[in-house]
Amino acid sequence: MTTTAPTPAVRAPARDAEGPVRRHELAAFLRHRREHISPERVGLVRGPRRRTPGLRREEVAQLSAVGVTWYTWLEQARDIQVSGQVLDALARTLLLDPGERAHLFRLADATDPTPATACPSITPALRAVLAGLEPNPACVQNSRYDILAHNRTYGLLLGDLDAVPPEDRNCMILSYTDSEWRSSIVHLEETQRLMAARLRATMAGHLADPAWKALLKRLTAESAEFRAAWDRHEVVATRGKRKEFRNRLVGRVTVDHSDFFLGPEQGPRMITYTPADEESRERLERLHAIAVEREHAGRGR
Repeated sequence: MTTTAPTPAVRAPARDAEGPVRRHELAAFLRHRREHISPERVGLVRGPRRRTPGLRREEVAQLSAVGVTWYTWLEQARDIQVSGQVLDALARTLLLDPGERAHLFRLADATDPTPATACPSITPALRAVLAGLEPNPACVQNSRYDILAHNRTYGLLLGDLDAVPPEDRNCMILSYTDSEWRSSIVHLEETQRLMAARLRATMAGHLADPAWKALLKRLTAESAEFRAAWDRHEVVATRGKRKEFRNRLVGRVTVDHSDFFLGPEQGPRMITYTPADEESRERLERLHAIAVEREHAGRGR
């Protein structure tokens, strides 16, 4: 007798299984924040008939410029689409701090269109460490190459980083699209290829992450050089490397790059640049002095 093998069960992706859980967590989070914000904090007058100390759903909807029915569905954990722009409006209406804002976007599985300039993981103690490393340049980056914090010397190493909009403070974006940043890298083509290879290796663990997909989409759209490097399908692991920069203020410097991971590998890391020779050390000291002078001049305005 001929038997037919049973059809293997198709298991839904883990990401899909998380959907209902995410929606219920999002709904509970929004309700909690709404109920704990007084009308006075958002410029509303408390009427005599108000029974709740917090905001009403219709007030949150009005302040966020969204429909009352749509917002009600959101708090009911219905399966509806939520854009980053709407989440941004809700975050501002509910007065979310940077940590709460990041939590909101994670629950909604969405990309923050205006990422906070202050990352919750960058503590005052960590900033003190960055400052203590001066005159050596140092910064903190995540695995997506976003620059989360930096000291003054690093801020002038490849241009004026403080003049770069927060949403563009990403080493991949700057290395492929910013003319001043690109001109400061002596071995630009090699650096770009290594960065693209490292991004591909790390992205394997974030293929469904909206922020990673948004970064890849932007780089692909804005840089033919990135498209060429990405199409090589090269991967490379994290490693230290000697680098050379052409600084517009003090000249050429040679440094040794080191990574110090702040958590599990492929997560946030502190990057330091140690001068490789005496001339580079002296030039970094001059660059640091310029950065300090500019900072003091800015405070005096």
